[in-house]
Amino acid sequence: MSKKIVITGATGLLGPAIFEQLKKEGHELVLFSRNPKSAQSKLLGAKQYVAWDAASRNGEWKNALEGTDVVIHLAGVPVAERWSEEYKKAIYDSRVEGTRNLVAAMAELKKKPEVLISSSAIGYYGTQPQSMDVPALTESSPAGSDFLAKVCVDWEAEALKAESFGVRTALIRTGIVLSTKGGALGKMLMPFRFFVGGPLGTGKQWVSWIHIDDETEVFLYPMKNPRIRGAMNAVAPTPITMQAFAEAVGHALSRPSLFPVPKFVLQAMLGEAADAVGEGQKVIPQALLENGFSFRFPEIEAAVRDLLSYDK
Repeated sequence: MSKKIVITGATGLLGPAIFEQLKKEGHELVLFSRNPKSAQSKLLGAKQYVAWDAASRNGEWKNALEGTDVVIHLAGVPVAERWSEEYKKAIYDSRVEGTRNLVAAMAELKKKPEVLISSSAIGYYGTQPQSMDVPALTESSPAGSDFLAKVCVDWEAEALKAESFGVRTALIRTGIVLSTKGGALGKMLMPFRFFVGGPLGTGKQWVSWIHIDDETEVFLYPMKNPRIRGAMNAVAPTPITMQAFAEAVGHALSRPSLFPVPKFVLQAMLGEAADAVGEGQKVIPQALLENGFSFRFPEIEAAVRDLLSYDK
């Protein structure tokens, strides 16, 4: 049955894949964007393209929420940039304040959505030591204490307020999304193609990754399964080290993976954000597995081969 679905932040890495899948399924799509004209030029076929202001509780977007069945909330400025204090505030506000205002607007609707599917990140857990012996993190593991962990904790808390007025809420704690169109894999491809590719940082840090096709299905899973609520780790069931990740990319491209990007280079490029790239977490998708989710790409080699074959 066709549903009215609002998507915020649909023009990022993940949004277009979710949009195209929902369009294929015949849903009525409404996109909230800071730049509706740009969103319309990139994503054709939505019913409405509505101006979205994360800092405001009012506007055209609030009226457009009426009658919505599902809200998929992806909005937030990119994390993998150089972090000034001003940019850290933008990371925090675009997620926490934006979610607070969205949920507050939902509370005033005559007809509330059935479900809010809100983005989060495995940054919730903080980083782990670079050791093969670190324990795997699940949805019941405690939150970390660094900047990104605080963002995720506060972000999720704002989303969960929707439960208080009867909107089932799912929190998708996303890991490293693999796509040739951006993200970690997108950044690594060029050096490999010139035979100078290798791991980012020491190579010993854990990478909790997911193929973009599986990530798309994870976001749609709570919409299709009424029992799903709360936090879910959106990662493949097989976390690997950065060294193994680089080797899988090199293998798929028939290139060596001998040239690591040192931590000091990452710091020169990204500043404090280098810690989010150069460190890692060993995360498993316990909630998804317990609820019967089936991954199309549970292993890194097949995932990377598929992505490079079809340029996803």
